[in-house]
Amino acid sequence: MPVSRRAFLAGCASLPVSAQFSRHVKADTPIGKGMLTTISDGHLTLPGSFIFEPMPQDELLPLLKRVGIEQKTLTPDCNVSLYRDGTHTVLFDVGSGPDFQPTAGKLLEGLELVGVSPEDVTHVVFTHAHPDHIWGLLDEFDDPLFYDAAYMIRRTEWDYWWNPETVNTIGEARASMAVGARRQLEAIEDAVAFFDGGEEILPGIQAVSTHGHTPGHMSFELRSGSEAALILGDAIGNHHVAFMRPDWPSGSDQDAETAAVTRKALFDRIVADDLKIAGFHLPGGGIGRVEPTSDGFRFIPETT
Repeated sequence: MPVSRRAFLAGCASLPVSAQFSRHVKADTPIGKGMLTTISDGHLTLPGSFIFEPMPQDELLPLLKRVGIEQKTLTPDCNVSLYRDGTHTVLFDVGSGPDFQPTAGKLLEGLELVGVSPEDVTHVVFTHAHPDHIWGLLDEFDDPLFYDAAYMIRRTEWDYWWNPETVNTIGEARASMAVGARRQLEAIEDAVAFFDGGEEILPGIQAVSTHGHTPGHMSFELRSGSEAALILGDAIGNHHVAFMRPDWPSGSDQDAETAAVTRKALFDRIVADDLKIAGFHLPGGGIGRVEPTSDGFRFIPETT
């Protein structure tokens, strides 16, 4: 008898968690009556040039040496944000899945560690559609993994990756990203809701326009009572140069000039409003605060 998708997932959930996944870093922080948790999806391995190439090299090298960052190879963490308010269980992005890099795609194991199953997720909200954020959308049967969830994405972001011309205009190095994004989005075409910046997409969750990294990149402010946090996605994409020199262009951004303007505005907002942040590629679980320094900013992780 054929095994159903739900039976297959239920069987996977009963398997023992390996020692590898028990070492996953996660972070928790209360937001009023809600709880924000980051779940490790593993990490990426990237050439440093992917980020550093457009930066002023004579100024870059001393900065990297100061913070102990390797120039040639980067291994950024991948943190998927999970917000539970007693009514909704919301995932912001879905990680890499099994087909991007072997060191990533660990979201299901991380969710199991915090007692969340795919059927528990009520909403999946996308910051953007790069592979490490959306390629974990489908299961082994090419069906949406979070099969009972509602899906939400900014219309601008959807339209960009849905456009058949994107694969021809995005550049050869990123063409596979366009193919992969379109494949994932096709699976939720009939079940997705669109929003724009400034909208309250769910109670206590406001969409914040942070384009530049991609054309429709979004961040999200969570607010409950007097407490708030900002889910950044890749709008602030690392804990080193992005903090020390937010005005520098990054090779990871599709529109580097716009992304730099976005970063600077975000830092102003975060510091002025004393917001907690949750960054997809920040260390220590990705949740923490921003501290101004004499020549930039510093990330203070709130690891639990």
